[in-house]
Amino acid sequence: MAELDSDSDSNSISDLDSDSDLKHEPSGSEEAPSLLTERQRAVLKYRRNGLSQNEIANILGTTRSNVSILEKRALQNVDRAKATLKEWMMIQAPISVMVEAGTDVFEIPHLIFQEADRADIRSNLNSVDVVVQLKSKIPQNLKKRMVLRDLKIYVTEEGELLVQDATQE
Repeated sequence: MAELDSDSDSNSISDLDSDSDLKHEPSGSEEAPSLLTERQRAVLKYRRNGLSQNEIANILGTTRSNVSILEKRALQNVDRAKATLKEWMMIQAPISVMVEAGTDVFEIPHLIFQEADRADIRSNLNSVDVVVQLKSKIPQNLKKRMVLRDLKIYVTEEGELLVQDATQE
């Protein structure tokens, strides 16, 4: 476990785990609280601007190990927020199709358009858009033209494809 300074309340593990670190008041009357604390936001901003953890520690008056912990937790929160947003988009997606392993990637646009027609949804996607998005989003699940594992593909109202391994559902 990292050694922490004990001369300030802001330099203790208990401070990093406190309720104030996990939630804070929304800035607007109806706005949901961020998953990031003020200190986590500050650390991420300083890191984005190229500062080292030692430099940030000096600015914040804490230790490098505290900055490291704050940064790690902030990035975990960001990843969790991204995953949650993707799940929410999948829930709201008007089109979803199951694609079995062994399917030719060039058959997938037809499956999506067929589902859109069935739901009476007009899609702005074309076959090339679908194949290009799939090849960029799931290259590990494709071998040449073949889909390697069962997939669930969601199409958002904006035409973005979201792909999920069907075994994870």
